[in-house]
Amino acid sequence: MKVIQTEIPDVLVISPRVFEDERGFFYESYNERVWQQKAHFVEHFVQDNHSRSAKNVLRGLHYQIKQPQGKLVRVVVGEVFDVAVDLRMSSKYFGQWVGVHLSAKDKQQLWIPAGFAHGFLVLSEYAETHYKTTDYYAPEYERSILWNDPDLAIAWPLQNIAWPLKEEPILSAKDKAGQRLKEAEVFA
Repeated sequence: MKVIQTEIPDVLVISPRVFEDERGFFYESYNERVWQQKAHFVEHFVQDNHSRSAKNVLRGLHYQIKQPQGKLVRVVVGEVFDVAVDLRMSSKYFGQWVGVHLSAKDKQQLWIPAGFAHGFLVLSEYAETHYKTTDYYAPEYERSILWNDPDLAIAWPLQNIAWPLKEEPILSAKDKAGQRLKEAEVFA
């Protein structure tokens, strides 16, 4: 396993060691002992989530203001552009974002600690994401930052969006109603 720091050092890209031959492939997507040794990772996961989304769907930017969740994200089918936004006011990276292409082909994972908003844009015909969380889903504490907040200026790869969407991704009603960062509840 290779651990790669992003521009925000707490957000990590994980490249697993993959064994491939004519039969297919095998890799450990998570091994607590290896993660502790290689990434000094001490988090404990309590929930696994699996989603399937069509091309041009953008999910996010989600977070829980109480019971914040760290997330270990991987794509098991297709490709996404995955984004983490630092919402920790005490961080020198507050309001900054990191974007990473994740795909079933490269098998990389993204570790997003608690205190970040998370979202992704589906680039392939459809994508299935699987992610582990460090706390349980609590809808009463869920919040959403507006995906296109001009203060964040996230460089979503919208050139991949197909006509007739005209550079607009497919959003849920909740995500359309997301708040701008300057109006949102954030972490101390």
